Order: sequence, then structure tokens, then C-alpha cells
Amino acid sequence: MAKNKEKSVIEELLQVAGITINGHKPYDIQVHNDNFYKRCFSDGLLGIGEAYMDGWWDCVKLDQLVERVSRVNIREKIEKNWKLAWAILKSRIFNLQKISRAFMVGEQHYDVGNDLYTAMLDKRMLYTCGYWKNADNLDDSQEAKLELVCKKIGLEPGMTVLEYGCGFGSFAKYAAEKYGAKVTGLTVSKEQAKLGCEMCKGLPVEILLEDYRKINGKFDRVISIGIMEHVGYKNYRTYMKRTDNALKDDGIAFIHTIGSNKSSTIINPWTHKYIFPNSMLPSISQISTAMEGLFIMEDWHNFGEDYDKTLMAWNDNFEKAWPDLKSQYNDRFYRMWRYYLLSSAGAFRARAMQLWQIIMTKPGRKQPDCRIA
Repeated sequence: MAKNKEKSVIEELLQVAGITINGHKPYDIQVHNDNFYKRCFSDGLLGIGEAYMDGWWDCVKLDQLVERVSRVNIREKIEKNWKLAWAILKSRIFNLQKISRAFMVGEQHYDVGNDLYTAMLDKRMLYTCGYWKNADNLDDSQEAKLELVCKKIGLEPGMTVLEYGCGFGSFAKYAAEKYGAKVTGLTVSKEQAKLGCEMCKGLPVEILLEDYRKINGKFDRVISIGIMEHVGYKNYRTYMKRTDNALKDDGIAFIHTIGSNKSSTIINPWTHKYIFPNSMLPSISQISTAMEGLFIMEDWHNFGEDYDKTLMAWNDNFEKAWPDLKSQYNDRFYRMWRYYLLSSAGAFRARAMQLWQIIMTKPGRKQPDCRIA
């Protein structure tokens, strides 16, 4: 396809979202390298993200650009325009690669540097969505989220909790200090485990560098806050079976996860390569199918728009901290991280992704009171 044709196709696609190439609005895309158009067609979403990292294009309000693109159904518009459909089909712009399990998300993402996360996150070091219902800052939203989880699972002193994907031990520390719970946390990140052990020193908390499928024992509560995105569709049933095995008959299981509006077995290839290798977002039907016959779904709470606020707060912190961080990272990393945070915020704002909290119990148990939020 000739370069002018490639550009005209991209222009027509972006016009659907009200975006103009080299326009004057803050959400308009500014193209610095005309090879960008060819890269869009040859490499699709991976190429678009890499082109941004390489400085081939910019946008003043990247989050607003992604929000606008996410709000319109580009695929539907393409299908109604056979010329565009044929051009896109030939160039494989929607040919997203399938998940390869060749990399460890802990090593590539969570071990990138505790200095970065200390600067970007709240004071409790939570790397998941905050709860902003009655909060107006990041610290309060994250504390509200921790309290919400504890209330939803009916946590009481002396209870044993197994937490898949414990991060830096933030929930474990909160649950042990405020509720007197005994927490076993699992993580695949050496850096998270190291800092988590320091944060929880002296508390009835054990943090293990271990996969959720290799833990034994029975617990009063089994929870995960942000690990379901890394489980993978082939393992959803395994996740539920492991949870069933680990949970006492009168216990409560809890999941906090980003969710997809549609079932899929593929992911944005840029996200896979640079941010969360091997990750994918579960859908309602995928989760419900996986839990069928094992659990009763007691409550399903969606507050996805709160992730927009959380990501924008993280980005603000990242931008403020960058002068002190840049000696340890390069400009390409800066653009990668900014693209990750702002594009994610725009997608949540457009409701292209959701944030769910799910409460589950075993059949035969008395129904818990989930009317918390």
C-alpha cells in the first residue's frame, strides 16, 4: 500500500473518533515520522505503541486520545466500509498475537525497581485500583479499598487468610494490624517479596515466593487482589479448584480483578511484550464458567471508572518523580511507562475495561452479608 494511501486510511479511522492528525486539540495525534503509518499497518497495536516509545508520534492528552478511540467501535465502522475493511485485512492490523508463556511477569514488570513503585504508588504501596467513593486522594482511596475488602470477607481476629499475588504485602499488613488476621501471601516477584517481608516484620504474616498452584493447607479466607489478570484462560478452572481446595467449608473466597467486556484468549501485543507478559483479562462468562459447580457467586461489584482516577494519580506521581528517577532509566522507558499508564486510564474511562470485586462461597454455607459498598 502506498504511503499516501496508508495515511489516508489512518486519517479516516481516526476521524471516526473525532481525532485529527497534526490537529490543534489536545487529543489530536502529532506525527513526527511519516513511516508511522506503514508501521501501523505492518505491526498493528504493537507497532503503534513502539512508535510512541521511539518518539515517532505524540499527543498532549494521551489518555483522552485513547478514551476517544475506545469509545467508538472501530471494528464495526471498518466492516461497514469495505474499502477500509480490505485495507486493514491485508495489512493485519487486528492480527493480535496469542499469549506466549515465555516470560515471567514478576521479573519483567514487578522487579523493574522498588524505587519506581515507591515514588508512583500510595504510602501503603498498593499496585491495584483504589476505591474512590468517599476518597479524594490516592492514599485515602487505597486505604478505603483495603477496608472494603476486609469488610466484604467478614474478617475477624485470628482468621487465617491465603492471598494469591500479595504484591508488596500491603493487604497482609493491613489485615494483620487492624483485624488481627494471620496472612500467608504469595508472589512471583523477588523484589515484592523482599520489600513485603520488611513491611510486615513482626506481624503474623508469611510472604512466600511461590505460585498459587503449589500451596497446601486450609484457610478461613482465600483472596486475590490483581492476580486473575495473570492466570490465563486455560487456568481459570484450575484457579477455582485450587481455591476450593484451600478454602474451609464455611470460608469466603474473594477476587479483585480487571475484567473484559468480551471473552477472549488474546491480548494487546504491546502490553504482552512490554508490560504484563502472559496476561489476559477474564470476562464474566469465563469466570462464571470456571466457578460453576464449585462456588456460589454472592456478590459482583463493578467500579471500573475508579481505575481511571487511580492510574491518573499514579501518572502524576510518576511525572513528579521522574527528575529523580531518570538517572536510572532512559527516555524510552519514560515514554513506555507514560504510554502504559495514560492509555490504560483512557480505556477505563471509556469503559472498555472494568474492575470487579467478586465474593464466592461454597454450596451449603449460610449466605454472608455482602451489602457493604
